[in-house]
Amino acid sequence: MNNGEFTVNLKKIVEEFDLETIYKPDDADERKICTSDILRPGLQLATGFEEYFNTDRIMMFGNLENAYMKTLESEDRYLRLKRLFSHHSPALIVARGLDVYPEIVKAAQECAMPVYRTKVSTSPFMAALIGALNVHLAPRISRHGVLVEVYGEGILLLGESGVGKSETAIELLKRGHRLVADDAVDIRRVSSITLVGSSPAVIKHFVEIRGIGIVDVQKIFGMGAVKDTEKIDFILNFEPWQEDKEYDRLGMETQYTELLGIKIPSITVPVKPGRNLAVIVEVAAMNHRQKKMGYSAVDALNKRLAAEFGNN
Repeated sequence: MNNGEFTVNLKKIVEEFDLETIYKPDDADERKICTSDILRPGLQLATGFEEYFNTDRIMMFGNLENAYMKTLESEDRYLRLKRLFSHHSPALIVARGLDVYPEIVKAAQECAMPVYRTKVSTSPFMAALIGALNVHLAPRISRHGVLVEVYGEGILLLGESGVGKSETAIELLKRGHRLVADDAVDIRRVSSITLVGSSPAVIKHFVEIRGIGIVDVQKIFGMGAVKDTEKIDFILNFEPWQEDKEYDRLGMETQYTELLGIKIPSITVPVKPGRNLAVIVEVAAMNHRQKKMGYSAVDALNKRLAAEFGNN
């Protein structure tokens, strides 16, 4: 998928997957990848059919392409590879640790095509590469809030400044849960149904508490209290308690907050002195987890009421 907006340097992918360099032109490190799609060019290599050929995709050679090239004479192999490389795709990756034909290197040098190799089998490597590219190229936004992991659920706390989000996060950390981001949350849409949140690098693992200042969560609470990324499963909107506002008391209808085109279940939590927000977040996380597992407290209560009044 080409999102047309975000890119990632080829160098980052090479380092992330620890790829062996076979040939690298001078500009290889700065080449941009803008799509998570991968090309297996068996058809183009064998027939020369190049309609719908997407030059933005990384190319991969596996057993299929290697076996076909083995049937070719050296000169024919070189000419076919040179025609293929002349489209200037970002790079070629040879999977399974297969031997690289001299004609591949020769054609790559003439066409300035970076060539790398991995020992991983073709299909598992393609799946991992597509997954990594989806993350790097995902549409993203930044939101003022706090992201925590509570009982395995990614909970995004939203609300105006000073409402108590960071203080709630500190209490949750004391209760054994984990912090992902405080104050600013970078949110990426990594699939059509999944949002992943993380912290900007400059404030990673720091929390700001009014009256205390900056707190280094990792140093105070340990490595087990922090996490780099987390899927966003649920949103809690904190707002100051309004006496004249009617708040949901039963939870019969699921509310949603839309981020990057994905609807995330959410609730609004009124805040006032005396309410233990950390406990409320824990209960909300467990209740949401129950709903995902097919149990609804509202439905159970309705059945009890129906049975009670039915007997009467």
